[in-house]
Amino acid sequence: MRDVYVAGIGITRFAKQPDRSIKDLLAEAVTSTLKDAGRGAADVQAAYVGNAVAGTITGQEMVLGQVGLRPLGIGGIPVINTENACASASTAFHLAWQAVATGAHDIVLAVAAEKMTHPDKSLSFAAIGGSVDVETVPEDLPAGRSFLMDLYGAAALEYMAESGATAEDLARVVIKNQHNGALNPVAQYGGELTIEEILNSRLIVDPFTLQMCSPITDGAAAALLVSPELAASPHIKVLASTVRAAPVDGATKVIKLASQAAYEIAGLGPDDIDCIEVHDAAASAELMAYEQLGLCELGGGKDMIRSGQTNLGGRIPVNTSGGLLSRGHPIGATGLAQIVEAVLQLRGTAGGRQVENARIALTQNAGGWHGNDNVASVIHLFGRS
Repeated sequence: MRDVYVAGIGITRFAKQPDRSIKDLLAEAVTSTLKDAGRGAADVQAAYVGNAVAGTITGQEMVLGQVGLRPLGIGGIPVINTENACASASTAFHLAWQAVATGAHDIVLAVAAEKMTHPDKSLSFAAIGGSVDVETVPEDLPAGRSFLMDLYGAAALEYMAESGATAEDLARVVIKNQHNGALNPVAQYGGELTIEEILNSRLIVDPFTLQMCSPITDGAAAALLVSPELAASPHIKVLASTVRAAPVDGATKVIKLASQAAYEIAGLGPDDIDCIEVHDAAASAELMAYEQLGLCELGGGKDMIRSGQTNLGGRIPVNTSGGLLSRGHPIGATGLAQIVEAVLQLRGTAGGRQVENARIALTQNAGGWHGNDNVASVIHLFGRS
């Protein structure tokens, strides 16, 4: 296996964009990525395209990558479509990394796009609901939300009872991420909120109020991966890339399983990381991720958010992009959006949300749900040299 570097990145605005097509979003992300890398469409030797819900929302299934890249002049090469729930984009990146690391190709594109906005919101919620074992879904589902949020809510209540975390702690996650989102020009939301405003907003499902849940979003993101001889300064190296499914016996949380493997590959530990993007599909998921990534002991997530350790300027800033809660969560594109943020931080070009002297970054993307855990998790570690 050889070293792999990120040569270019691109991302669209994340927002509800009813007038834009998924092809349009994909094209913007790819074009900006190639420009960032100083490459053209003819240079791309293979492409991995992530998406999760287009088949339900737009009716486009099976060949999204091929038909989406064709107008950009990208064809005649391997184009592989990847679907892995909310981890679709990071899975596409993992496969692109494998293609370069094994020497199969020297220049590989990873891109993901998602169109979630639809006039019928129930269709959007139904699409998200496909990320669970559909045979377990009750027939009398409540209207106005995804069943996935019911599962996150139940897990959050259990976690809060065990850890001592409170609704105020969940609000603190929102406050931090909304603050960071205000500093991110592509974020869907961002602003200065108070605990009271968050707790008094509309209840979605106990214990989550509106801002504690990630929104419906349209957007796309991409990265171009290259072999060592094609890398340019600043060198952003992929230090580790791991994908794991939840163990059948549930003995180990899937985030912990994937992160431990990534730490071992990179020869690093949690204390070596300068900034992190985690999968905060709900506010409680961020606190749980702190613990499962080894940033603190079990039950210590609440102490990290209360003390400001994960704020900008804190010991280890988390979700500098605004996270899913503020930047937005276009299901199949989120993992690459996290990677874009990690690369910006390591390049030192993240603007007002820049982490000082960032050298090592981690992204944690998860997808689906079964029992009391995500069914998939993807971890990436990046380093600047």
